[in-house]
Amino acid sequence: MSGPADIFDPRALAARRRRALALGAETFLLERVAEDLADRLAAVKRDFAVAADLGTPADSVRRALAGAPMIGRLLAFGPAERADVAAVIDAEALPFAPASLDLVVSGLALQTVNDLPGVLAQIRRALRPDGLLLAALFGSGTLAELREAFAIAESDTLGGISPRVAPFADLRDLGGLMQRAGLALPVTDVDRVVVRYGDPLSLLHDLRRMGAANPLTDRTRVPLLRKTLVRAFEVYAERFSDPDGRLRATFEICWISGWAPHESQQKPLRPGSAKMRLADALKVPEGKPGEG
Repeated sequence: MSGPADIFDPRALAARRRRALALGAETFLLERVAEDLADRLAAVKRDFAVAADLGTPADSVRRALAGAPMIGRLLAFGPAERADVAAVIDAEALPFAPASLDLVVSGLALQTVNDLPGVLAQIRRALRPDGLLLAALFGSGTLAELREAFAIAESDTLGGISPRVAPFADLRDLGGLMQRAGLALPVTDVDRVVVRYGDPLSLLHDLRRMGAANPLTDRTRVPLLRKTLVRAFEVYAERFSDPDGRLRATFEICWISGWAPHESQQKPLRPGSAKMRLADALKVPEGKPGEG
């Protein structure tokens, strides 16, 4: 049986991360995620002796959680481009021993793994009973404007389209993926961030500094033609500009959380075990069929 398709090119991802570091990383979305993650953890009334920050591109999450009273040790694991990690890892093949972690957090990293269901299953195995996964990753609505502008531009100038913006997981699918991985009580929600730019080049520059330029395995290797780029900028301005002329760029940040199963967790009722009839619960008056 063949494994999952390599949607993302690991070598391209590494090159994008190195270039982002050389240019000076843009971290405003990571800072937002880190602050939100700290707030979400603060609402969880339990302690985590050993925690892992999995693949977060910078130290934003660790700084946000520094001194958090519920966390004992927080160790960072990530790619070789990160000089500040406890260990260099391959996100597709996690090195954690079974039941060795109480908490796994991740900020804007898991969206570029090729086998997200497999990675979630590995995280589940690494969590101790009642351990928590809390992560943020880009969702399918991210950069929808840029994707549409390039698709129209390539169709107009080249007569076809090529993948220019990475496809990310849909929020509706993430809960199912967590259940499939064996995580209990899965919760998903989304934070849609609309950033405004003076021109499309500023957006593309930010994407390079985020390490988020096109990492797709099936990306075209042919240099982008000037006429196609000009047309993409025209479409972007025509369709996605505000009255003041500034351009909108959407980043869909999907939040996922799930727990390693434990006997103390709330369980769904067995069929037929309800103590109250549905009609009583809904306060429906008695009556014959067709009455009311």
